[in-house]
Amino acid sequence: MSVIVDYYKDLMYNRNDPRTQNWFLISSPGPLLLLIFSYIYFSVSLGPRLMRNRKPFDLRKTLIIYNFIQVLLSIYIVHEALMSGWLHDYSYTCQPVDYSNNPQALRMAKGVYFYFACKLIELLDTLFFVMRKKQRQISFLHVYHHAMMPICAWIGVRFVPGGHATLLGLINSFIHVLMYTYYMLSAFGPNMQKFLWWKRHLTSLQLVQFTIIFFHNLQVLVTNCNYPKPLSFLLCINAALFIYLFGSFYVKTYNVQKRQDKDKGLAYNNHITNGHVKTNGHSTNLVANGHAKTNDKSD
Repeated sequence: MSVIVDYYKDLMYNRNDPRTQNWFLISSPGPLLLLIFSYIYFSVSLGPRLMRNRKPFDLRKTLIIYNFIQVLLSIYIVHEALMSGWLHDYSYTCQPVDYSNNPQALRMAKGVYFYFACKLIELLDTLFFVMRKKQRQISFLHVYHHAMMPICAWIGVRFVPGGHATLLGLINSFIHVLMYTYYMLSAFGPNMQKFLWWKRHLTSLQLVQFTIIFFHNLQVLVTNCNYPKPLSFLLCINAALFIYLFGSFYVKTYNVQKRQDKDKGLAYNNHITNGHVKTNGHSTNLVANGHAKTNDKSD
């Protein structure tokens, strides 16, 4: 037991980034873990029970404002990630962490912390689902994704606020610009549905995102890159799991739905074919009792 305690102390206080260790919610994993466990409990148990005998809230205006703010926050993170390194100085094959007080390195560290804060704000997504009694939307994928991302971001701020893995935040925030734009438009109501044909492509972009993250971190494992390999390994595992979960969601939501729509079309065509028989260019209607009527006379 003492070995585990000693390893924990060494990890938390000797291998961390001293620049960020005293930032709010970063000094210890305890407050974040308590928040995440509370989030999970509320999402799957407490929230639905509180709403069981209540009418769903009308949050249309709230959602429009919330999603618009999320778009602005995501644009800001994309800008900071690009200007702090990825647009000019960072290497896409191997980028160590700069732990110095160089202004650009500090800017990236602050960008990673801002990304962490945004992952906490995004927990409100689930709160709004609960308040609107959209429990079907709170799937395992939804809860796992929202619970894991703050933890990953916390690890980034505490140990590696810069370097190779920050590409994840850049790509993820770019996807969120599109995603929250979609949510904002959909909150306006049914009149916007004709402009929201691209929902399926958002899921495709999510799959592309995690595929890039997987291979981007995989190369650290097979090269002599001065970046923590255990962290890259965990990011590969997490990306692979997300690929599986989002891939399953894509197949279930779009391919299965497309097949069902096709089957409905075939059933409708069969109903028309079986219900109307053409003989010598004249239509013969089948009535409910199974007898065909031609020229208004029963056969």
